[in-house]
This record gives sequence, structure tokens and C-alpha cells, in this order.
Amino acid sequence: MKFEFTNPTRVVFGAGTLDRLGRETVRMGTRALVVIGGGSVRQSGTLERALTSLKEAGVDATVFEGVEPNPRLTTVIDGGSQAGERRAEVIIALGGGSVMDAAKVMAAVPYYEGDLWDMMIHRGADQRLPRRALPLITVPTLAATGSEMNAGAVVTNVDTTEKSYVIAPCLYPALALVDPELTMSVPPDHTAYGVADLITHVTESYFNGTGVTPLQDRMAEGVVLTAIEYGPRAVTDGKDLEARAQVQWASIVALNGWVQAGSSAAGFPVHQIEHVLSAHTDLAHGAGLSILSPAWMKLAATRYRDKFDRFARRVFERDDASDGIEALETFFHSMGCPTRLTEVDVGPENFDRYARDAVRVGGDGTRVFGHPPLTVDDVIEVLRLAA
Repeated sequence: MKFEFTNPTRVVFGAGTLDRLGRETVRMGTRALVVIGGGSVRQSGTLERALTSLKEAGVDATVFEGVEPNPRLTTVIDGGSQAGERRAEVIIALGGGSVMDAAKVMAAVPYYEGDLWDMMIHRGADQRLPRRALPLITVPTLAATGSEMNAGAVVTNVDTTEKSYVIAPCLYPALALVDPELTMSVPPDHTAYGVADLITHVTESYFNGTGVTPLQDRMAEGVVLTAIEYGPRAVTDGKDLEARAQVQWASIVALNGWVQAGSSAAGFPVHQIEHVLSAHTDLAHGAGLSILSPAWMKLAATRYRDKFDRFARRVFERDDASDGIEALETFFHSMGCPTRLTEVDVGPENFDRYARDAVRVGGDGTRVFGHPPLTVDDVIEVLRLAA
């Protein structure tokens, strides 16, 4: 194994930690832009608590509201411009993965010159990574993406129907203030989608890794086993704080770099295909992953089988790869996640277009990066297996 690892994000984890927001923020600045989504944090009272904490600490806070479930480039530009106009010294993301992703890019807007879309990976232009950003505090209200402790952000360009991502060192949050109590109001369906999302984060690196990483594999399996144990409890009883906390920490560990270190992952093909689907249909990200992940596994297991057999044995106590994949699909279904495209009204008429977009946006124009690499025909087969 040869790799470099760094993660500068400081994590404050535990029930009730939201009340520390003001005194943590004032260490970074006295003018803040608080980024939220569609208003659920208003309805739950979380925003009021956050603003009260900020006011008591002497922080002048402005709220930017309206980040979409698949955050749009135009929204990110608007938020970043407002941060500049208000002379914000710190950005606070109060919401789920989309809010945190949007806030990361907003934090870079005041210092970024040129077309903001060039920050994202997309074919036909050289990516220009951001080099500087305002300090960011993430306060997650959903356990899913792990965005609170990583340097990645996903944004959708509606004009080009593309959903792409950026990963840059300056986008690491300075602080992740993680209060599992804030996830207790998340409805069962989105709780389940979050579990599917975090599981797919680790299975992507687990199956697409090209290195020999026994410790990371065990960590990945542990994350999945934790999600399987506590995820259904969080779905069944949203007030189960222990379950909420365990799922929250699992979602962070799934994508903060620990599991991926040394894996030399060839790519995240399931995510690349799902990005295309949600760019075209606005499908919830986790719901798309619960459909596509088992379908991709069925195809990949025909190309190389040993890792899938091992996953089946260690996670589901099954000897056969096919049985392990079926067990994962059954688990997703048991939580209420869709496992077929027909359940979300996606038919086969656009499979060819989705596949071509996947290799164009998420690959090199001829294939989607992964292990194995996927041609257009391969992506169409994955979609057929998911139908």
C-alpha cells in the first residue's frame, strides 16, 4: 500500500452539541451565512436554536434558504455571492448532504475566478480546483453522505443536465458539529435512503479497490454491519437516539477517508450512474443507490467473484456471491427503499441516453471508471438488471 491521508476536520459529536454552535463559530468570525434547505429546519425549531446560539455569542447571522435536494449550480452561485456581499467570515451548513455540499462550494465562490462549473469534473473542460474558501462549519440533520467530514461536494448543472463533483483540500469543513438529536425528525423513507447511501459509499471502495487492504476491508464490513444493525431501528422508531447516533457515526466513517485509504479505488461507478439518473429525474440520491447498487454488483460479480463471495460470508453469513447480493437487496427493500427502477417511474426508453451520459460525465467518454470499467453497453445492462 502507498497512500497519503489527511483529514483536518475537527468533530464534536453527541446529543445536545448544537448548543455549542455560537461559541464555536465566534472563534472563526462574527459574521456568518447560515445555509439551509427547503425549510424543514425551521419547522423543527432547529434553525431557531442555532440562530439563538449564534446571537448569544455575538455572531451576526444571515440565512440563505432554498438549497435543493440535488443542489443546483445557480443556487450555489447565488449563495456564494450573498456570502461575499454580506462579508461573511464563516459559512454554516445546517441540513443534509445537499446543504453541506452546496455550502462547501459557496464558501469557495468569493475567491474563485471564472466559470464556477469549471470547478467540477466534467468532460470537455480542464478542471480548475478551488484553492481557498471561507471557514465552514457543518451541522448535519441527516445521516447519509458523510459530507460533514470530507472535502467533496456534488452539484447539478440544470442547463447541461449534468451532475458532477469536486474534491479539494480547501473544502474540508473546519468543524463538524454532529448532534444525532437533529436527525430524529427525519421521516422513515429518507432515513432509509441515508442508510443505503452510507452502505454504498463503503461498497464502492470495497469492490472497486485494487490494493490489498485487509484492515480497510474489515472497517468497511464493520460500517455495513453497523448500518444493518441500527438502520432498521432508526427507520422504525425515529426517536431511538442510540440508533440515530450509531447510524450518524457510520455515515461519517463511511466517507471520511479511513475506509478508502490505500484502496486505490478505480472509481465509484454506482454513484456515477446514479448522478445521471438524478440529474434527469431529480430522484433522491439514496433511493437511486438502493436500486443501482445491487444491479451493478450482479454484473461486476460475473467479472470477478472472490471479493463478492467474501462480502457475502462476512456480512450476511452466506457462501455465495449471488446470495449475498440478494441479501443486500432484501435488506434495502425491508427498510422501504426502492430496489427497481419501475418503483420510481423510470422506464427503459431512456436507458441508452443515461448510459451515454454516464460514460461522458462520469468517465473518459468511452467507459465509466470502475472495477471493471463499464462501457455504454455495460451501463445499459446495469440499468436492465435494475429494471
